[in-house]
Amino acid sequence: MKFLFDDKAFSFQALRTAGHAACGGADLGEVLVTCEDVPDGNEAAWCRAWAATAARLHRAGDDALAAGHRVSAREALLRASNYYRAADFFRLDDRDHDRESDRLALHSRETFARAAALFDTPVVPQRIPYEDTTLPGYFFLAGPTDEPRPTLIHHGGYDSTLEELYFMVGAGALRRGYHVLAFEGPGQQSVRREQGLVFRPDWEAVVGPVVDHALTLPGVDADRLVLFGTSFGGLLGARAAAFDRRFAACVLHNGIYDFYRLPLTVIPAHLAEWVAESRDEVAGPALAVAMSHSTQLRWFLRHGMWAFGAKTPAEALRACMPYNLDGVAEHITCPTLVLDAENDVVARGEAQRVHAALRAEKDLIRFATADGSGEHCQEGAALHFHQRVFDWLDERGI
Repeated sequence: MKFLFDDKAFSFQALRTAGHAACGGADLGEVLVTCEDVPDGNEAAWCRAWAATAARLHRAGDDALAAGHRVSAREALLRASNYYRAADFFRLDDRDHDRESDRLALHSRETFARAAALFDTPVVPQRIPYEDTTLPGYFFLAGPTDEPRPTLIHHGGYDSTLEELYFMVGAGALRRGYHVLAFEGPGQQSVRREQGLVFRPDWEAVVGPVVDHALTLPGVDADRLVLFGTSFGGLLGARAAAFDRRFAACVLHNGIYDFYRLPLTVIPAHLAEWVAESRDEVAGPALAVAMSHSTQLRWFLRHGMWAFGAKTPAEALRACMPYNLDGVAEHITCPTLVLDAENDVVARGEAQRVHAALRAEKDLIRFATADGSGEHCQEGAALHFHQRVFDWLDERGI
């Protein structure tokens, strides 16, 4: 689906940002006017435009709160959080030393935290024990804790933020009576930025402590835990579910079987061979040329260098290699829903591979381009996505 831009990466990110309007994260007019003067593929202009819109909504939220307008403040601050996230998206030249990137990310977190404090139901920030540190999270309560409720444990994937998880899944879950424990793990946004922890393929070592923590929280029904992994998190979540039997169900949003295959769909076969053989003296210059012609590939590899702790694009590609479900998917025992999207240019065909490998009770939902839900992770069609997923969970008594 083309949305506002010819550049595929810009089009998808604009759709992603606008799609959060369904759960209070955007207003369509704000999205349109922000994108209006951004030249196609101009990453610096994208950042400036979204940062300006975010700052305007940030001020509006502050003013509303100072005037005692609680709802208006909450709504403005939620949109500001999403827009700050969008502004930072393409800032990857030197993120570890980029003060503007740090500022945008901090504002995205802080505006969301202030908005969450104004929700009608409790939102409790969490520090989840993990090895010798803690992971950040939010515990969103759907209502009183005197009666146990089904609880979603939700993590994102390659690039989503903790705060964005509310717009993706959390809001829809809360409306249906689920508590939600959302968190970030190693390699993901604030954990990578503040603690320097990079992705690890044995994601069960991350989710296990999160489940332990969830079971200490009030109102969590231990028999109705649902693991929900989004995008790259669909692969990570499958890995965790294969080694942890405490879930009543698992949702892979979307299904990814082999993460390394994703970038291989957009680079020549001979270049992939050079990377696999560590022939970086030829792979490096060739990747630089390929990245200069593709915003999406350039973003994927630059983000991978940061998230995996790689020094070069070729190293970032090789860092993807251990992330697959070979010999793993068949060990999942809980009912599993695999989501697919007809026009998923990010992970085309991956959901079918996951579904075929599963031995547990399973279903595959393929979202269609014709009804507007055919993009990766159903961006732009949150309400339809929520309907299909939560109806599936309801039908299983969760």
